[in-house]
Amino acid sequence: MEAVYRFSFEVNPSDVLELDATLGDCILHDPVKAVALFQSVCYLSIKTLSLIDHIETESQVNVVLKPTHLPPFPNYCLDLSEFPHGYGPMRPLALEGLVIAMTRVTKYTQGARFLCSEEKCPCSRGFHHIRVHAPGATESATVRSDFTCFICSSPLKEDVKSRVLGDKQLVELIHVKAVDVLGVHDAASLRYQSVTLFLRDELCNSMRFGHLYRVVGIPAHVHQWPNVTWSVEACSVQPWTQKSSCLVSNDFQNLHIAMACSPWRFAAIVANSFASPVIPPGVYNTLKLGLLLSLVQTEDNPDSPNHLDVLALTSDALIIDRLMRYSLPLASRGIHHALTGELLASLSRDEHGAGTANIHAGSALLASGGVCLLGDITGYKKDKMDMLQSALESRTVSVFIPAKKYGDDMDQQLSFPIHCNFWALADAASPSKRTARCDNVVLGSVEMGSVPLQLAESFGLVVQCRETSSNHPLMSMTAHTLRQAMSPGEPLYPASMQFTTQDYKELVAHARELKVDMSPEAERMIHSYYMASRRVRSGSTQRFTVSVTSVKLLIALAQAHAKLSLRTQVMEEDAVIAVLLCENSVTLKHALHYYFKIKLLLQ
Repeated sequence: MEAVYRFSFEVNPSDVLELDATLGDCILHDPVKAVALFQSVCYLSIKTLSLIDHIETESQVNVVLKPTHLPPFPNYCLDLSEFPHGYGPMRPLALEGLVIAMTRVTKYTQGARFLCSEEKCPCSRGFHHIRVHAPGATESATVRSDFTCFICSSPLKEDVKSRVLGDKQLVELIHVKAVDVLGVHDAASLRYQSVTLFLRDELCNSMRFGHLYRVVGIPAHVHQWPNVTWSVEACSVQPWTQKSSCLVSNDFQNLHIAMACSPWRFAAIVANSFASPVIPPGVYNTLKLGLLLSLVQTEDNPDSPNHLDVLALTSDALIIDRLMRYSLPLASRGIHHALTGELLASLSRDEHGAGTANIHAGSALLASGGVCLLGDITGYKKDKMDMLQSALESRTVSVFIPAKKYGDDMDQQLSFPIHCNFWALADAASPSKRTARCDNVVLGSVEMGSVPLQLAESFGLVVQCRETSSNHPLMSMTAHTLRQAMSPGEPLYPASMQFTTQDYKELVAHARELKVDMSPEAERMIHSYYMASRRVRSGSTQRFTVSVTSVKLLIALAQAHAKLSLRTQVMEEDAVIAVLLCENSVTLKHALHYYFKIKLLLQ
């Protein structure tokens, strides 16, 4: 027989205020009194209607009130960037933030029954001593061995068979602007501190790493001698999206109208003029187009897993790194991964008495719905490259929790999805020692410079940043740097005068929100290329074909080009661009090592 029976009520206080102002005010400002009122009503209803025979006392009714919404006034909102937190009212408040850490789901005691140790006492039977969980209460506040009978003061002993258990999960939430420190923005002189949420029962596993949520919860002081921590008991959790303006500037609108005669010209001009504050127009156009396509293809939608990762092979890492850093703030969320930081996830012991491991999100999980900039991966060690390759191929982060270290009953393996695009660059001018030792090589079996071929294959789009001799970027970059030094802060080119960084940010934000459909002509083009490529390459000595992953890349590129061209339907011309980029990437992945081999032989 269970000690308590749990009844959960989702309540919109605004609706209650329209019916009964006193009751609505009680729910908003005195949740303990409101719970007691609901408990009495539930108990009377159960006894009057004879719904549950095992309920004998009112204390067996465990009522949980869950306000779903709060009035849109400042007094009912909690800003995670304001301090201190612990001196506010202990009533329902609304807060918004980003998930940066969480524990696995563990058990807690919802309610327990205690019996008096004195057999002659009336409390040695029945349901006189019932303890239920309250917001902010620890496990020891519900179940421990020093309780005494309120009639005879004899020690109480728990009826273990009547204990009711529930699920519990701890989540750390932080202000969304705190991740600016991990981007390329200038960090503001503000202090951010995470807040611990307690998710219980049906709210467990309702939050994901790197996602924004609006939470209604009750702040509470958790007493763990000798410390007192401030946390929030969550009542309701809802996904939250930041509102942003997605209007295209007049200059881009006029350009789109003027270039309507060609399905390629608008996107080509946008890519040509892109990033003019850091590199001259016309330099590295293929890479700039690839970055723009990746930016508009960032979406946190598990039903549309067409990610668009970019790997740039270059002999001038400084210029390409500068270009990627400039492009990163245009993403809905841009995380610049530091070499000393954690890329996927890390573990630590929970500090709130849950007795389990706390999983901290790495750069890839924090960049959900955006871009994770890895920078130069040339210096990565083999184990880190293998870890990155596994994450790119599976699109998941696997976390192993050893039972012995964190006090669990058995080892656990947890997986978390990755919903971001990766950008990386590598030095293509210095082949590794392994390539130098290979004499008899098979196409596709050795490394691309210092990057293993298998890792390069995991990236969707591979671009070699090598200009022709007539368009070498050295002189243009030299002139660009000198002009910047002579006229700091001023536009250097007509393109940068007409299209500003803000214009590009608005264009990318608008294109990202477009929903596109594949036309039959585009599907036919991609299907024809797939079949023709397999037919042509299957009979050759080359050990590669266009795989299913390449088909996903083709679809992602075609959709992104349609978005960048401000169209809602993927046309055949978009598929043509996708085929050209994909064919160039596939050829580069599996043929570039011949260039390095010949170069070594000639040295």
